[in-house]
Amino acid sequence: MTRTLPKVFAVRFTDLERWDPASFHQIDWHWPEKEMTPIGSLLEVRKEKVDRSQYAFSELQPITIHFDGSIERRKVAPGCEYTMTLFFAYPGDIIVSKIDLKNGAVAIVPERWENVVVTNHFAVYKPDRSRLVPEYFHRLIQTNFFKDYLWRNKVGAEGRKEVKLDFFESIEIPLPPLLVQEAIVARWQQAQMERQAARVALQTVIDDLNTALYAHYYAHRQNDVLRRRWLVMDWKDLGCWDVKTARATAFRLATPIFEPLGNFVEEATELVKPWDEPEKDWPVYGVNNKEGVFFSYYQKGQAFNAPYKRICKDWFFHNPTRSSVGSLGIVPDVPEDALTSPEYQVWRIKHGLIPGYVDVLINTPFFIELIQFHRVGAVKQRLYVSNLMEIPIPTFPLEEQQRVADARAAALNRIVLAEQDAAKVATEVEALILGTRSLS
Repeated sequence: MTRTLPKVFAVRFTDLERWDPASFHQIDWHWPEKEMTPIGSLLEVRKEKVDRSQYAFSELQPITIHFDGSIERRKVAPGCEYTMTLFFAYPGDIIVSKIDLKNGAVAIVPERWENVVVTNHFAVYKPDRSRLVPEYFHRLIQTNFFKDYLWRNKVGAEGRKEVKLDFFESIEIPLPPLLVQEAIVARWQQAQMERQAARVALQTVIDDLNTALYAHYYAHRQNDVLRRRWLVMDWKDLGCWDVKTARATAFRLATPIFEPLGNFVEEATELVKPWDEPEKDWPVYGVNNKEGVFFSYYQKGQAFNAPYKRICKDWFFHNPTRSSVGSLGIVPDVPEDALTSPEYQVWRIKHGLIPGYVDVLINTPFFIELIQFHRVGAVKQRLYVSNLMEIPIPTFPLEEQQRVADARAAALNRIVLAEQDAAKVATEVEALILGTRSLS
């Protein structure tokens, strides 16, 4: 729903409040004038100062607001506290991050959050619930066209530009009846609930396998290496003298029926020199602990300064410095010329394992825990493919692996459908708020 703004247009001087071409573009609301209301008339400023003599800082809850309008509790190191003046915010209040308002950093304090406090870098408002559904207002702020409008109207020195609160409060927005506001919010929330349910379904697959892995470990271990706080090892069993190697060796000896992952996988190191085709756009993929493997960008062959690694569907790769936090993933259906950074560790299955099962396996806390003590290095520890291949894993029958892989595939398909529906609903909701679509 983001509009393509015209490059040529005319504006009367009488209609201008500032000389900034970007700010000339107003939101083209499709609502009757009588339905438009200034934001400031719907919000009451709340500035309730915290009496620090009555509260220990540890009793207070600072918060962080993100650009997507989400809010989370800010963690403060033990013994540290804010020296700035603090102000209370209560469940249902609307909090605006002054410096990041231009990016849509506006949130609602969740129910049952106690002693929420903010500094002067935030503004706290109490919404007039007799006229405004806070969630409707929150969704309006997050529409692409409204965030674009805020961005176009930031002012100040370079690097410190922000949307002034008096301007924000003066913006007129559509205020349909409460029932209409609630219906718009309900449509959005239903799609978000399905997105969340789809992701929970995938997490359930991971959790179930994780439970099975621990059960298998505890049923066949000779010693509980994972939970024991001390180790006794024979010198003859150690390849080198350090605690991680000792733990890895102890785990291997405690699980004699487990097999090294290297019995089933191998490193894939096919290097490509993209500069041999300087005008070609090469698709480059990355990996992180939230999305797994994902498309990152296209890059011209002439822009590469080192050979990159080729990747194919159902191969795997990981970030060697962040594998311990879950930065591993399976390669999805990618183009034949797909590449990834030479810094990433690429590997593939030889036999005995089903790709979908392995993708679930490497995302379990059980496997991530094993990665922790198979890394090498001092300050910046890494997991190379050779280290990965040393990790012992239980060998489940192919039928059980297939069951996990099928459950994963079903969950992923549900996520795709939920994301598609959420994108469609997001477009509909923006149109409803803009006024180009009516509820039906």
